[in-house]
Amino acid sequence: MKEYLKYDEWEIIEEGFDPNNHEASESIFSIGNGKMGQRANFEEKYSGKTLQGSYVAGVYYPDKTRVGWWKNGYPEYFAKVLNSPNYIGINVTIDGTDLDLNKCTVENFVRTLNMQEGFLAREFDAIIDGNKKVHVSAKRFLSISETEIAAIRYEVKAINFSGKIGFSPYIDGDIKNEDSNYDEKFWNVLNAESTEGEAYLESQTKKTDFRCGFAMNYKVLKNDSEISPKQEVIQLTKWVGNHIEDTVAEGESLTIEKYVGVVSSLNSDPKDLKANALKQAQAAGSKGFNALFAEHKATWAEKWVHSDIVIKGDVSAQQAIRFNIFHLNQTYTGEDDRLNVGPKGFTGEKYGGTTYWDTEAYCIPFFLMTSPSEVTRQLLVYRYKHLPRAIENAAKLGFTDGAALYPMVTANGEECHNEWEITFEEIHRNGAIAYAIHNYIRHTGDYAYLADYGLEVLVGITRFWSQRITYSEARKKFVMLGVTGPNEYENNINNNWYTNKMAVWCLKYTMEALDIVKNSNAARYDELLKVMNLDPAAETRRWKEISENMHFPFNEDLQVFMQQDGFMDKEQLMADDLNPAERPINQHWSWDRILRSNFIKQADTLQGMYVLEEEFSNEELERNFDFYEPRTVHESSLSPCVHSIIATKIGKIEKAYEMYLRTARLDLDDYNAEVHEGLHITSMAGTWMSIVEGFGGKRAYDEKLYLSPMIPEQWDEYAFRLRFKGNDMEVRVSATEVEVISHSSNNFDLFVYDKAVSVEANKSVTIKR
Repeated sequence: MKEYLKYDEWEIIEEGFDPNNHEASESIFSIGNGKMGQRANFEEKYSGKTLQGSYVAGVYYPDKTRVGWWKNGYPEYFAKVLNSPNYIGINVTIDGTDLDLNKCTVENFVRTLNMQEGFLAREFDAIIDGNKKVHVSAKRFLSISETEIAAIRYEVKAINFSGKIGFSPYIDGDIKNEDSNYDEKFWNVLNAESTEGEAYLESQTKKTDFRCGFAMNYKVLKNDSEISPKQEVIQLTKWVGNHIEDTVAEGESLTIEKYVGVVSSLNSDPKDLKANALKQAQAAGSKGFNALFAEHKATWAEKWVHSDIVIKGDVSAQQAIRFNIFHLNQTYTGEDDRLNVGPKGFTGEKYGGTTYWDTEAYCIPFFLMTSPSEVTRQLLVYRYKHLPRAIENAAKLGFTDGAALYPMVTANGEECHNEWEITFEEIHRNGAIAYAIHNYIRHTGDYAYLADYGLEVLVGITRFWSQRITYSEARKKFVMLGVTGPNEYENNINNNWYTNKMAVWCLKYTMEALDIVKNSNAARYDELLKVMNLDPAAETRRWKEISENMHFPFNEDLQVFMQQDGFMDKEQLMADDLNPAERPINQHWSWDRILRSNFIKQADTLQGMYVLEEEFSNEELERNFDFYEPRTVHESSLSPCVHSIIATKIGKIEKAYEMYLRTARLDLDDYNAEVHEGLHITSMAGTWMSIVEGFGGKRAYDEKLYLSPMIPEQWDEYAFRLRFKGNDMEVRVSATEVEVISHSSNNFDLFVYDKAVSVEANKSVTIKR
C-alpha cells in the first residue's frame, strides 16, 4: 500500500513531489468529461518517468495479436485504447532554461484534484540554474458542459529575480502507446499548421481511419492584464505551436490561458474537422477561462446532487466514495450509445478495449440509481447494436442458428481478447448481459425495452447456452465443460457453479420474456419470431429440459455449493497462510502454481449468490461466505465489493467495512501495486454498491423497492440518493433511525426493514431502527 495522499472530503491532495509516486499520481489525478480524458501529465517538459496519456472516447486501434501459437477462433487483433496527440503541452523557459521538475529543485509542491468542481490544480516553487526561484500555479479542466473543449491556466511568478519567462504552447502528434505489441505508432498526421496565436493538427488512426482534429489558441497576461507579446510560429511535421516570451521584474507574473478544441470523426464529418475544432477553440477563447469554468462547475454541481454519498464521521471513507463517484461520472455520461465504460476509463492503456462484462455486472447498478433511465438504456442499446457481431463471434467457435456469444473484450462488438482461457472459456459474460436487461426493467418498469431490443439479445444468448451445454449420460444431468468462471485463477474447469447458475437463469428468463412480449405486443412478437427464425415450442422444449436437469456441484458434508467439479481435490489453504512477501501472488507465483492452488482471485460462487440473492436463505449465504472468503486473495478489483455486500447481509459488519475500505481506497492507497497503469474505473461502481446495496440494504424484487440499512460503527451518519421507477429519493441513515426524503412530485411506496412505507411527494418519513 501507498499512503501519501492527504485525507479530505472533497479533494485529493498530494503534498511534496516524489518522482517515485509520479506515475501513480498521473492516474489518480486524471480528468475527463465522457467524451475525452487525460492523465495528470505535467503541462511543462518532464524528463522523468511518465506515462503520457490523452484519450478520445470511441477511438481505438486494432493492434495485431501477439501470441506464441495460433488457435482456430483466435481474435486477430487486440483493440487498444489510443494515446492521442498531446494537446496540453506548454513548454516553459526561465531565461532560456527549460522548467523541468526532474532537473530542478522543487519546493512546496501541491497537486490537487477538486472533485466537487472537476478540476486539476498544481502549485510549486522551482529553483532553476541554482538560484532563480519561480512560483508556478496551474489549473486545468475538460469542460463537462462543452465536451469538446479543454482549458488551461498556467502562471509563472518570478520570486527573486528579473528576467525572461517563455511559453511554448503546442500540439504534438508524434506519440505512441506504451502497450503497442510491435512498437508501432498508431497515428498518421494528416495536417499540421501554425499561425500567430493559433495552431491545428489532424491525426488519422491507421487501419480504422478515425480522424481527430485538435485546435488551440491562447491568451497571455502579465500581472493579470492581457498583453500581446511577439509570437514565434513553430511548425514541424508532427508538432505545431507558438513561442512567446516577455521580461518580468521580481515579483511579477506571466500567465498563459490555453484553449483547445478536440473533435473526432465520430461526431464530425472528416472534411469539417478543422473548421469544427477551430470553432470550438475560438468559442472557448472568446468566452474566457472563468466563464467556461463557471458553466463546467454548475454541471458538476447538478451531477453531485443526484450521485453524491455523504458519510459523517469518517473522512477516509468519505473521500474514497467521492473519488470513485467522480471518476465514474467523468468517464461515462450516457449521451452516446456508441460509447461504454472502459475498465481504465481515461486513466491508462492497460486491458485495451472499451467494454468488459464489468459494465453490466457493476456499472449498470450505479447508473440505474443515480442517472435518468435513458443513461442505462444507452448501455443496453450498445449491446443490442453489437448483437450481429456477437452472433459472428459464436459462429467463429462453431455455434449456429443465431447463437450469440458477447465478447469478453471489445471496441466494436467483435471479440478482441488474446488469451485463450478468456476468449474461449470465460463465457459467463453472456449471463451478466442478460441479467442487466432484467435489472434495468425491474428498476424502471420499461417492459417496452424487451419488444424493442431486449428479447433478441436474450434469445441469442440463450441459444448459445443451449448449444454449449451437453448431456452427461454418466450423471444423467446436463453439464458445462471447459470454462473459466469469474475466478480467473482456475481455467478449463468443468461445471463452474456460477456459469451454470447464470445459464439456467438465462434460459428461464428468456422464456418469461417471450411470454411478456407475446401478451403485451402480439404484433411485435410475431414480427420477432420471423426475424429470429424462432419456433418457440421447439426451442423452449430443450431450454426447459436443461433448466430442470442441470448439474450444480454441491458438497453434502459442508452444505456448500462447490465452485466447480473437483474443487475439494485441491489442498485447502487459507489466504492468511500465505507469506505476505509473496502477495499479490499474481506478481510472484508461476501461473501453473496459481492454477493448482485453491486460492480465489475474486468472488465466483459468491458472485452468483449476490446476483440471485433472493433464491438463498441467510444461512446458505453465511455458510458459503465463511467457506469461500478466507480462500479469496482479492487480487481482482471486482472482488471486495461483492464480499462487502454479502457480509452486511449476514450481519458481519466489521468484515463488510474492511472490504468496503479495500474496494473504495483500492486506487488511492494502491492496494495491488498497479495504479501507475491506470485506475480501476468499473470496480469503482462496486464501491457505490458496497454502500447502497451493502450498508443501505437496497434491493428490488417483484418491481418493489426494499431498504434494510445498517451502519458501521465508524460512521455517525450516511446518506445517498436513489432513482426507482421515476421517483427520486434520498435516504439518510444514523444509528437510531432511517429517513426517506422524497424529491419527487409523486407519492411512492417502498419497504424499509420489510415494512411497507408510503412517502408523499416532496415530504419525508422517518423509521426508527
